[in-house]
Amino acid sequence: MKLLFSLLRNSNSISAHRNVLNRFYISTPGNYRYRDPNGDSLYRRISPLGDPNASVVPVLDQWIKEGKNVVKEELQNMIKELRYYRRYKHALEVSYWMTDKRFFTPQPSDIGVRINLIFEVKGLEEVEKYLDSVPQQFKGFHIYSALLNCYTSEKSVENAEAIMQKVRDMGFARTPLCYNFMMNMYYQTGNMEKMDNMMNEMEGKGIVFDQFTLMIRLSAYAAAGDSDGIDKIVTMMESDKRITLDWNAYTIIAEKYLNVGQTEKALAMLTKLEGMLGTIKNKHGAFYLLLRLYAQAGKKEELHRVWDLYKQNQKIYNKGYISMMNSLMKFDDIEGAEQIFEEWESRGLSYDFRIPNFLVGAYCRNGLLHKAEALIDRGLSKGGVPSVITWCHLASGCIHEDQVSKAIEALNKAISICPPKFVPSKETLCSCVEYWENKGNMEKAEEFVRSLEVEGVFSAVFCDKLRRFINEGKLQTGPASTVGTTEGGL
Repeated sequence: MKLLFSLLRNSNSISAHRNVLNRFYISTPGNYRYRDPNGDSLYRRISPLGDPNASVVPVLDQWIKEGKNVVKEELQNMIKELRYYRRYKHALEVSYWMTDKRFFTPQPSDIGVRINLIFEVKGLEEVEKYLDSVPQQFKGFHIYSALLNCYTSEKSVENAEAIMQKVRDMGFARTPLCYNFMMNMYYQTGNMEKMDNMMNEMEGKGIVFDQFTLMIRLSAYAAAGDSDGIDKIVTMMESDKRITLDWNAYTIIAEKYLNVGQTEKALAMLTKLEGMLGTIKNKHGAFYLLLRLYAQAGKKEELHRVWDLYKQNQKIYNKGYISMMNSLMKFDDIEGAEQIFEEWESRGLSYDFRIPNFLVGAYCRNGLLHKAEALIDRGLSKGGVPSVITWCHLASGCIHEDQVSKAIEALNKAISICPPKFVPSKETLCSCVEYWENKGNMEKAEEFVRSLEVEGVFSAVFCDKLRRFINEGKLQTGPASTVGTTEGGL
């Protein structure tokens, strides 16, 4: 069962290292200077369109219809900003609009950015199709480094190695960027020898390691449990005047020290991070990470100290309360979480069900189903909209109280609002089966699966897999799929 839960968690994980490397391309949001005399700007019109399914093209077209000007630099900055906030579909729309509607000639750097956006929105196959349409004279460093980013992100080792060789042959392997992509891929695929070979090649060519090169090596040492190796990399970074360690770097180092059990060294990094708070623009992000890492370090007093410091320095919004609630749950501190919840509710902020969800889950895990139900009703009365997670927590709580009909009702509600590619109910269902397994009542587990099938909550294929798991004690899991609609893996 533990192996099953591990597989389920890993199937939905996102590589933090890929995000770090992406920030090499997108360091900060753009700077918008192009506004009309009334302070209006094109980006101000686009930024509220958070729904990725809503196109930004009508807004772009309307801007031109009003006789307003737009320059290429503004559109490039807008694409950069949208990428920074992971609004890849909108960024891709702006990219195409820039060349197809405004007829700005794309430069190789624009094409490289578009390749990365196509990969994020449509996948590798569409990237390869688009590459066929790119004129040969444009196929230089920007295009091949972007393509290399796609292949390494996809962990397509052979294709990545072929592109890397092309980069070498064309004389473009003069900076750390492509080496970082390759090193990160080798780290992610567990090929430490090839990762070391990349570093040795850089050293032989006189290519200076940058922060990202060393962070990947640091992560590899952490994965191997080598605290001395982490010390070595940290010393290299802090002593190299060409490398400026920002607050984000110190959070990563602190986390790696925690991963190898070096709590005191991790705390020293967090102290350095706190010393930078006065110069950090994204103070909210820094406080979120401080809360999480002090909780991970098991330092409850420090957690509360940072929370008080946060409240003194910043106006806290929903995400801040989410960070604090999540951190308190690391200590199973239900009473403390209840106090933070009351504080949040008294603020009158928009009712975000992610905040009560922490308590709903805790109540359901601790046999307090009545409190979970009351809290959900309370949120509904205040205009809150329960999420998939809310109903999955409730389903699990109902199962542990042997209220099967209520569990199925909650799961039905979860499935009705389950977004594509989000599979929250796997662990809930498996915890249900585990519950009856521990009670030695496999008949009850079979009855539950039959009810799911009859109610149409999940496909017959899904239920057959769950039934085989009950009978055989093992479950074949495939790629993460949409619950109830995809007959692939669980």
